[in-house]
Amino acid sequence: MRGLVRTVELSGWGRYPRRPGSIATPRDESDLAALVGHGGVVARGNGRAYGDSAIGAATTLDMRRMNRMLAFDDATGQLVAEAGTLLADMIATFLPQGWFPYVTPGTKFVSLGGAIAADVHGKNHHIDGSFGAFVDWVDVMAADGEVRRASRDGNSDLFAWTVGGMGLTGVILRAAIRLRRVESAWIAQETVLAPSLRDAMDSFDAADDAPYSVAWIDCLASGASLGRSLVMTGEHVRAADLPRQHRDRPYRTPAKRRFVVPFDAPAFALNRFSVRAFNALYWKRASRAPRKALVDWDSYFYPLDAILGWNRIYGRRGFVQFQCALPLESSEAGLAALLGETAAAGQGSFLAVLKRFGEQQSRFSFPMAGYTLALDFPANAKTLALLDRLDAITVDHGGRFYLAKDARLPAAVLHRADPRADAFRDMRRASGLDRSFASAQSERLLL
Repeated sequence: MRGLVRTVELSGWGRYPRRPGSIATPRDESDLAALVGHGGVVARGNGRAYGDSAIGAATTLDMRRMNRMLAFDDATGQLVAEAGTLLADMIATFLPQGWFPYVTPGTKFVSLGGAIAADVHGKNHHIDGSFGAFVDWVDVMAADGEVRRASRDGNSDLFAWTVGGMGLTGVILRAAIRLRRVESAWIAQETVLAPSLRDAMDSFDAADDAPYSVAWIDCLASGASLGRSLVMTGEHVRAADLPRQHRDRPYRTPAKRRFVVPFDAPAFALNRFSVRAFNALYWKRASRAPRKALVDWDSYFYPLDAILGWNRIYGRRGFVQFQCALPLESSEAGLAALLGETAAAGQGSFLAVLKRFGEQQSRFSFPMAGYTLALDFPANAKTLALLDRLDAITVDHGGRFYLAKDARLPAAVLHRADPRADAFRDMRRASGLDRSFASAQSERLLL
């Protein structure tokens, strides 16, 4: 077998948890077919899932060598590509031709297979939905090595469970997705200062027709300032509306300087005092900045990609992210409780993000109509205790959890919060998928 198999220590982007395991690097379908029948495997793209969802229970399949773009239809924007293809490569190839992904998460360094498996969402879910809404079909390899093409019209159950199924329905080999026609590489951004949570939610309501919206939220603010936020909306700029210096080359943007985090930050560097100081400075700086700005696509969609290795900021132990979705009717009360608990604990997060979701579209996808809150914390005992309390608040308010960011959720909490997990588990058992495809996460969550 040409696929190299070796034993390494594996983790997700959060670098927590870490565990030794076997990883295989298949180059083609014959390599894969020889691997999938052994059981306990899961595919891994570029390792940007935060926790243990892309770590195989027995063997992890590194799909990065299967990364070719195979076909493109300039009339419809349909791109056919292998699962290991990165969004970054798609953008580099097709943005100069006037095409951009319909949906993108907060990093362009995710693979196509990972984007489908997690059914990733972006700043435009309230209008366009999640990534799966723009997947036309997907080829999935089963444990017997057979490849089945699944779409909404053929093998529809396999398609429905694969989009958002965290790689647990088989190995995604390739897919056809649709790109969006854009006239430039620039975004018109508008920032609204929201002094409280209620103001932030009012700002989202007022910007309901904005193509993109997202908020940075000060998770250590309390009292009347609880939930104070910077709500940022955006839309693709038409070529004719660009400043004169950009009109001749609307897809060209300035070269960006990349910063590298060369070592793990010491654990004491992230504490309530440093986070509080950062949040205060960030708010003050934003209050003095222009409310409207022309922003290049990379800065608007992927600000953290400019800092290579930013996960090292959280130190050698790594970090965990808490991300939940709350239904619209209980969002304000739930968010207030989550932020109040976080502020009281003093466990501030540099990366605190609030977004508005539209209706659920995929069978096992994370979003629901309402709001999602994402908070990053250094991995330590105090954080884990806080996250248990945030879990309880989420469940009490009818919320659910994002598996692509999860590293420690208890199985009982997941199944209590999301009855779809029971249906997913039962489907996998009935079809034998639980014996063939398993991750460290699926075993932990009893999926």
